[in-house]
Amino acid sequence: MKISHRVLAGSLAAAALGAGVFGSVSASAAPAPAAKAADVRASQTVGTTHLSVDAAAKGAHAALDAAEKAGQHVTVAVVDRDGNTIVTLRGDGAGPQSYESAERKAYTAVSWNAPTSELAKRLAQAPNLKDIPGTLFLAGATPVTSGSAPIAAIGVAGAPSGDLDEQFARAGVAALAK
Repeated sequence: MKISHRVLAGSLAAAALGAGVFGSVSASAAPAPAAKAADVRASQTVGTTHLSVDAAAKGAHAALDAAEKAGQHVTVAVVDRDGNTIVTLRGDGAGPQSYESAERKAYTAVSWNAPTSELAKRLAQAPNLKDIPGTLFLAGATPVTSGSAPIAAIGVAGAPSGDLDEQFARAGVAALAK
């Protein structure tokens, strides 16, 4: 019994000594000098226009309202120019697949600045487009533009046809023009 107490006491003393040495070394170490931030020239930057969260929510609600008035259970997704989701609304009764489908449709529309119904037709000439990760070439999304540049897109999924989904997406975009 005495041997195990000595080993334990010795281990605790070594740990305490180590902590004290470490504390004194780290406390006495001089901090590294801070790197000075460099300003870049204005010619090396670009400005972009983004859809606000409030506008994205307005468009999404308008699309969802249009679907509900038509008796459809859908999910609506709004993505920004970079394809990042700003807002998603999953309507009551919308299928589980509709969430991801709405986001992927919106991503596809903003990526090519065209409604996905038009993009789906392009697959006949370029079938490899469908292999691009994150895309979904089914009707149901339309871009939101400022001037002629895409700044966002609204995607809808869950109605029995992509044409209906896209009709609801257009209603969302139209609400943003008001």
